[in-house]
Amino acid sequence: MTVQFFWQVPTAGDGRYADAEKHIRGERADSRPYFLPGVTDPRGQRFNYFDHLHQIAKAVELAKFDGIKVRNDPEGDESWIVAGYLSRATRYLTVLAEFDASRGSAVYAAKNAVSYQRFTEGRFAWQIGVEPDEAKRRQQGDFVAQADLYPRVEEFVTVARNVITTTGYDFNGRFFQVLQGGFQGPLSGQKVPPVYLSGETDEAYALSAKLADVHVLDAQPLDKIASNIAQLRNLARSHHRALQIGLRVDVLVRETEEEAVFDAKRYAEQTGQKTIDNNVAGLWQGLTTASTGASAVLVGSFEQVTERLAAFADAGVEQFILGAVPSLEEAYRIGEYVLPSLRSLINGASQRAA
Repeated sequence: MTVQFFWQVPTAGDGRYADAEKHIRGERADSRPYFLPGVTDPRGQRFNYFDHLHQIAKAVELAKFDGIKVRNDPEGDESWIVAGYLSRATRYLTVLAEFDASRGSAVYAAKNAVSYQRFTEGRFAWQIGVEPDEAKRRQQGDFVAQADLYPRVEEFVTVARNVITTTGYDFNGRFFQVLQGGFQGPLSGQKVPPVYLSGETDEAYALSAKLADVHVLDAQPLDKIASNIAQLRNLARSHHRALQIGLRVDVLVRETEEEAVFDAKRYAEQTGQKTIDNNVAGLWQGLTTASTGASAVLVGSFEQVTERLAAFADAGVEQFILGAVPSLEEAYRIGEYVLPSLRSLINGASQRAA
């Protein structure tokens, strides 16, 4: 079994070590010194937040992750723009761009994807999300009914895939229509981006079983994840399909458990969280949700977090979408102290199973 590791980049600001507050790191609104008195920064005002994202992407590539995920954050920079920028900044990483099916025409999205595939040599992937909060959808100009969220995603993916692979394509749905569509010339014959879907409802599971290449689960205790994986794979088999499973989880790792717990509690205090549920195997529910969107954080020593991630892989998780605050520094830390031993542990378990 080949397990892949992605790192989520923050599009709406990043923290600093021991400082949970979000900063648009690198950008300055005035001429005040950016660092402590006496420290010179020759970059001046020529460094902006995209340069910070560039640094994260290079850290992720140097740390030997398999890809980066660009989150669709309503408060952040546009995920497709960031994905294009980071695609050019990297050479090997898969770039997983998250967006909503409300973004516009499925044909236009497919054309964008084909262009990405051409200039990245097939390193582009989609995660298509839904916003369950009606008020937040309307803030983004999306007035679709709650019951139509997943049917719209189904039509979006169906149309986008077919205009990439078929000429003379017709489709007449409730949300999208195409007449004699399909790409030709240099846009034809390009790789269809792998489609990642998510969600914890029966409707989300049913759609993933039917259409997704990967279903991304939110972090939960191991027994619950194992049960959800079994349910998803049973549904996929009913469509004669194979479905890969991803897990979105943040990580906070330190040399010792005591140090990790200390930093987790400090983060909670700095973000005004009075109570954190950390009763299940180092999984702190909600600790960084407001900042990164992850439902939980694995907190522990290098060895503890490595073993817990390996246990999720043993339960059937094939793709991990990890993240942390601050993103830049923690990408290096995970790459140096967790990924090598984790890959060794997973590969050893696979060889023993074979």
